[in-house]
Amino acid sequence: MVPKGFIRYQVLESLSEKPMSGSEIINEVESRTNGRWKPSPGSVYPLLAWLQDNGHVKELPMNQSEMKRYDLTESGKALLSEQKKIFEEQRKMIDEQRKKYAKLRKEAGFFAPLFMGAPWFGPPSEETAGLRHSVRKLAEAFIELGISLEEHFSKQAVEEAQKALEETAEKLDKINQKLKGMQDE
Repeated sequence: MVPKGFIRYQVLESLSEKPMSGSEIINEVESRTNGRWKPSPGSVYPLLAWLQDNGHVKELPMNQSEMKRYDLTESGKALLSEQKKIFEEQRKMIDEQRKKYAKLRKEAGFFAPLFMGAPWFGPPSEETAGLRHSVRKLAEAFIELGISLEEHFSKQAVEEAQKALEETAEKLDKINQKLKGMQDE
């Protein structure tokens, strides 16, 4: 999941190190996230324009062979400082949720499924954007259910959740079998 304001923070953080062009920022963010996320030019360039319009970045003079590069202004440095505080708070909340989830897994036998090699962990693409969104919603709902069950255990809720997960797994298995059948043809 990409937290709200993540791209702004990443752009500001990248520019705090050195002046960069939009494409250099895109590559830097991809590198910082270990290739898990690469922002699109459609999100970076409008953000750079907004940051420039609001005085947070300035465009540096271009030489003939260079790309347009941006640098942080004092206002941009202040905005970055604010963003760092917000992300520190978000990290603390995420860490607390992870601790609760780990405790729940340990005590109740819940586990996080491993989705290694799944399409939602590959390079982002338009074709799998909806799938990634749905998986994210499912994971969030599953984690929240685990936390709720820890606080307010209900046998009925466990049974309902199990039924929903089994039905979903069966539907996904049918899709997978269809795909395998197409592959064998």
